[in-house]
Amino acid sequence: MIENNGVVLVLSGPSGAGKSSLIDRIADEIGEYYFSISTTTRPMREGEVEGVHYHFVSEEEFKKDIEEDNFLEHAVVHGNYYGTSLKPVRKALHEGKLVIFDIDVQGNMAVKNRLGDITTSVFITPPSLSELERRLRTRCTDSEEVIESRLQMAKREIQRTAEYDFLIINDDFETAAGVLRQIAKTARLKIPHDVINEFVQRWEDIE
Repeated sequence: MIENNGVVLVLSGPSGAGKSSLIDRIADEIGEYYFSISTTTRPMREGEVEGVHYHFVSEEEFKKDIEEDNFLEHAVVHGNYYGTSLKPVRKALHEGKLVIFDIDVQGNMAVKNRLGDITTSVFITPPSLSELERRLRTRCTDSEEVIESRLQMAKREIQRTAEYDFLIINDDFETAAGVLRQIAKTARLKIPHDVINEFVQRWEDIE
């Protein structure tokens, strides 16, 4: 048997697509995993907890980590810095966990460039732009300006759906959760190229 190595599951999609809710729904059914928590410079919102929702840092701290190459990916979104620290990711992969990322389309490409052979990517979206707008307005957490910005970003991101391994249209929540559950379980079967090469070398030595 080939040793169980950690693998990566990337989730992308517009804010309001239901990514967090879907992960919460299947969390107890996909085995041990590490959910990568982003680091951000944006202010903490009411109800958020440091180390649970985000790692909240100053812009100065964030830029220092950029200089020291401590991020897998980073970007400026709505005027704030967001990034993914590499340290906990490496630790979780070494422990054989499924590492789940909730990142944008630029982040997806960064993950593929660094961890492509163990990465499965999923784009999650509501069935239409109008439905996305309805969800954003219903949750009442963003200003009109931010909502418009999110809608414009969603229009750009949807054009890059073909860069992903899977597309989930979150129209019926339970159906979408079932699809994501199956993808997460399948993602665990991916084997790094170096591990495959080692197996092939051992196999050829068998007499």
